[in-house]
Amino acid sequence: RFDTYPKRRGITRVKEMLKNNINVCFGHDDVFDPWYPLGTANMLQVLHMGLHVCQLMGYDQINDGLKLITENSAKALGLQDYGIVEGNSANLVILPAENGFDAVRRQVSVRYSIRYGKVIAETEPAQTEIYLDKTEKVNFC
Repeated sequence: RFDTYPKRRGITRVKEMLKNNINVCFGHDDVFDPWYPLGTANMLQVLHMGLHVCQLMGYDQINDGLKLITENSAKALGLQDYGIVEGNSANLVILPAENGFDAVRRQVSVRYSIRYGKVIAETEPAQTEIYLDKTEKVNFC
């Protein structure tokens, strides 16, 4: 944080690495600590920032961006039972989104968190009501 230029902690060439089929994943290990006081452990926030910083703003780049915090990360960690396949550990989250682009754009909250096939956490989606001439429920998708 306190380096002068050139900074040691610049961003690597993610776009070029992806183009050359090099496995790239995003993540961080700081959650509200002295090194990153804004950390929340929300991987969609990590992805959102990474897509901006790496200038991955094409629709397909954003839509496929979830792989940078899911499949690619599992590959980097060498997880053998990753993915939705019968017999795997069934550890996953369900997002209330149509696709990766929608999830990143709206920064949706996790709807269900599942561990070993059992729901361990559930979040009700937010609902906004607008009061003009009549009450109307609005979904900002």
